[in-house]
Amino acid sequence: MNTTDSRAAVARITAYFEALTPQNVAQIGDFYTPDARFKDPFNEVQGIPAITRLFEHMFVALHEPRFVVTQQIVDGAQAFLVWEFRFRFKRFDTVTEQVIRGGSHLTLAEDGRIHEHRDYWDAAEELYEKLPGLGVLMRWLKRRANT
Repeated sequence: MNTTDSRAAVARITAYFEALTPQNVAQIGDFYTPDARFKDPFNEVQGIPAITRLFEHMFVALHEPRFVVTQQIVDGAQAFLVWEFRFRFKRFDTVTEQVIRGGSHLTLAEDGRIHEHRDYWDAAEELYEKLPGLGVLMRWLKRRANT
């Protein structure tokens, strides 16, 4: 796959993720190969049904989750997306919008769909520190490690 085709594929993928809703999660097969792999700090799955379940669960577990892609690097069949994941907790602080900053390394198949998807983000800083109780402990541990 050449870089021009890859850029078009990544633009299409980015537009899908930024507009992801419970109603269009079922279209995930248009963006992932049947044997695609997905990995993040909490999950490692393979195949469209498993990847679909992850994104469906996101809408069940969180209020108004959405992705905002802030940067893209595309080189042949490789892409890296820098993003913000915005949401509100359904428990804990249900009012404050939370932001997790991270990145996704994508490997594209010849047809422009994702074959490998790996998310990188710091679960301790971006999530655990924001949780009641656990957040206090995580911030304390961070301070102790830095002294």
